[in-house]
Amino acid sequence: MYDILIKDAIIIDGSNSAKYRADVGICDGKIDKIDKNINAKKGKKVIFAKDMYLTPGFIDLNNHSDTFLTLFTISNQDSLLRQGITTILGGNCGSSLAPLISEDGLKAIQKWTDPEQINLNWLTFQEFIDSLKKIKIGVNFASLVGHSTLRRGLIKDEFRELKPKELKIIIEMLKTAMKQGAFGFSTGLAYSHAKMSTTKEIIELAKTVKAFNGLYTSHIRGEAEELIPAIEETIEIAKKTGVNTEISHLKAMGENHWPNMKKAIEMIEKTKANINFDVYPYTVTGSVLYILLPDWVAEGGKTQLLKRLRDASIKEKVIREMQEKKSYEYGNITIATSPINRAFIGKKITEIAKAQEVSVEEAIINLLLISEGRVNIFLNTLSEENIKAGLTHKLSFVASDSAGYNIDYYRKKNDLVHPRCFGAFPRFLSKYVEKEHLLSWEEAIYKITHGPAKKIGLKNRGLIKKDYWADLVLINPNEISDKGTFENPYQFPTGIKYVIVNGELAVENEQITGKKTGQVLKRI
Repeated sequence: MYDILIKDAIIIDGSNSAKYRADVGICDGKIDKIDKNINAKKGKKVIFAKDMYLTPGFIDLNNHSDTFLTLFTISNQDSLLRQGITTILGGNCGSSLAPLISEDGLKAIQKWTDPEQINLNWLTFQEFIDSLKKIKIGVNFASLVGHSTLRRGLIKDEFRELKPKELKIIIEMLKTAMKQGAFGFSTGLAYSHAKMSTTKEIIELAKTVKAFNGLYTSHIRGEAEELIPAIEETIEIAKKTGVNTEISHLKAMGENHWPNMKKAIEMIEKTKANINFDVYPYTVTGSVLYILLPDWVAEGGKTQLLKRLRDASIKEKVIREMQEKKSYEYGNITIATSPINRAFIGKKITEIAKAQEVSVEEAIINLLLISEGRVNIFLNTLSEENIKAGLTHKLSFVASDSAGYNIDYYRKKNDLVHPRCFGAFPRFLSKYVEKEHLLSWEEAIYKITHGPAKKIGLKNRGLIKKDYWADLVLINPNEISDKGTFENPYQFPTGIKYVIVNGELAVENEQITGKKTGQVLKRI
């Protein structure tokens, strides 16, 4: 008997091969049989697919549920499951939850959330994995090691290059974490503390990852005027080390810099290094408010940032520099979160400045001061044509750059989250595949299943194949659509009918079952 039997599905198996019709029998968490006609009486639970598409569970290789801490506070990860995500890769953009050299390592995530909201009772990567295993989670979770977590844990709020002895220490920390099951290493070179790291430093760490056949992912140093030099640096690292490399959420921010996207992709395409990149299907990105400040203002961390902004003479200097070098169109920036004062949530920065009768630059500083520096923003600053070019390129994958939430989160926090948290993958499939036909379904599913699985190094996941883990999604292609908006992101998509995680129904008839059967994955 099969635990679950799926009848008469149109199978898109993740390999980019042509779709075909078959039944799928699931037993003990794995795919046991794929056949054209399996007797329905052999299934304890029978799902009649009725021409729906059966695909592998979606693999999100750029996810932040760990460092936003929702993996702990919303462990079922409703918004990810409802869009078909069954496996996430954490530890992205330079920040991970382990290993912790000291508590200062957690400062790498304070720009996004408050680390004190959960009990972090580990130091090593192994202890982190063991602790997470004690929590039932709704999705499979794998993790990278964050460069900023290591760096800040060691030198705290000092903004400088690492000394040779210090670099050796974090190399050894990385080696140990890789031995304990980490899938690789990530950098967030655009963030203030990590900007002080040299290319040589990253190369030495990438060599370590290469020795374990791990993955190196990078939130590169710049995505506006710095995009091309940042791509050049990433290519240099990949070439000199041979490391398997992924550029996180590749984009060109700001209309003046949109032409750089084509050049960046061409540079990646021409290099002989092993480099891919991921893209999310939105022209609006998310970031932290302090990125609008000159880099030097954040040196020393949040405490020093706020101290400088409270100094009238320094504040005046900051305003002058912001006005002289304006990287973004302020009218396209909206406040997403402001934990101290929620009156600003959903308002444009220009509206806040007008209400305060001050310049936009001063309004930004005022907002940072009253919110103690923890403000997240939406920036409508990307090109739709660039999004399409990224999504369709042979070297690209699709990732959400999101975290998992539930509907109750808004009622409790009143924060806005990016709608990609609820609808990135359905939006990709609905808008760009089903409606605009930019890719075939087979090509699209490969970009969110088998492709990422191979890139990360996941075993027995990402394909509909006998003896593979039964992470599966049943889709009605006529109904698939994302519903979340920037004004109201807390809306589940339609068309994702069933989601199976390790052989158990996590979503049934578009309803969360509450079964938490996700596994904590380790690199083998």
